[in-house]
Amino acid sequence: MLIRPLRIEEKDEYNQVVHHPLQSWEWGDFRKATGTTVERIGFFDKGKLQKGLQVTFHKLPKIGKTAGYLPKAFMPDEDQIGALRQLGKKNNALFIKMEPNISQKVGVPSAHQHIVKFLEDNDAVPGRPLFTKHTFILDLTKTEEELFANLSNKTRYNINLAVKKGVIIYENTTQDGMETYLKILAETTKRQGFYAHSPEYFRTMWQTLGNSGMLKIFQAVYENQILASWVMFVFNGVLYYPYGASSREHRDVMASNLMMWEMIRYGKKIGCTKFDMWGSLGENPDPKDPWFGFHRFKKGYGGELNEFIGTFDLITDFALYKPFRFVENLRWKLLRLRAKLNI
Repeated sequence: MLIRPLRIEEKDEYNQVVHHPLQSWEWGDFRKATGTTVERIGFFDKGKLQKGLQVTFHKLPKIGKTAGYLPKAFMPDEDQIGALRQLGKKNNALFIKMEPNISQKVGVPSAHQHIVKFLEDNDAVPGRPLFTKHTFILDLTKTEEELFANLSNKTRYNINLAVKKGVIIYENTTQDGMETYLKILAETTKRQGFYAHSPEYFRTMWQTLGNSGMLKIFQAVYENQILASWVMFVFNGVLYYPYGASSREHRDVMASNLMMWEMIRYGKKIGCTKFDMWGSLGENPDPKDPWFGFHRFKKGYGGELNEFIGTFDLITDFALYKPFRFVENLRWKLLRLRAKLNI
């Protein structure tokens, strides 16, 4: 197999063999625009591109190293590990964080253990996750009637209530739509006490992805007031829900419930076969978990709970990795405390 960097004229071919928006060529261009180093590698057999991967490298302060990030790539194998080690050396990386796009339905016998062993045998250790290990995936090949019937009773009630109250969902994939999203996001993060990307991050996202067809923005309106705004991704027949924000106003009209249902209908309309809701808690979530309400909200739409392999750091500098992880863990404890105290 021939493994080499990809050229710009191979963009369309590359996008056909990767399976997640964060591996798309367009996402790489966006990350470049934020000042991040991006590496794209192709795996060729008999002159035809079979697989591809995209790694971003991020500068680590004070230690003169970088951290690589490979989100949602194909099944780890020897070719992938070998290519990552070379990229790590080229970019002076301390480690490369891997979060493979390999999942299975929760409740069936695990097929992940042999993959985990392969990673651990190749100098990869469990790392701090950037993606959650679980997500709800909804089969959009079912009829709209079947999908509605599979909703929980409470979810159906809330959707019907939103319709009765006059909530309207519409697409606003424009720069103004992104600015509206940012305004509502600022309110949401302050209210719920979690961290989000900066406004500049999302504005750059709009500048690079706004005309790609991959990014869509939707708004929920009640009595001429925008109550919710969601940024959606569409890639290779799958609809994704990565970013959402909602106002504290008129929460009784259940605008977000109708928004999710209309996203399901939208996905079917444009020919998507799956709806990946991007993240959730596990099989037996703790009701005290701050994300429990969000998990329960998504569960009400009838998707199957899937579990990914998880997060692994492929170590490329053993001497510095352990002290780095110690400091990193301490930093995140402090950040969570600040978010909880809203300071």
